[in-house]
Amino acid sequence: MDNALFWIIYVVVIVGAMYFIAIRPQRKQQKELQAMIASLEIGDSVLTSGGFYGVIIDITEDTVIVEFGSNKNCRIPMQKQAIAQVEKANG
Repeated sequence: MDNALFWIIYVVVIVGAMYFIAIRPQRKQQKELQAMIASLEIGDSVLTSGGFYGVIIDITEDTVIVEFGSNKNCRIPMQKQAIAQVEKANG
């Protein structure tokens, strides 16, 4: 009886540790990403998940149009989820 109780407690401790090591930080990071995406504004400089830097020139519900390069000829629509980092526009 004592041996079975030990194993039950052991499994509960291992599952609890896995939650705090793996699941909880991942959920926190996901919430931070969602907050970043919700705060996107026209004029923000962004880094895409593909490694490209650009500036947001238009925003719709689930997509953004990002302008790449200085000649202003390369404008690409992409999903908001493809934004990896945001640097807010000044003023």
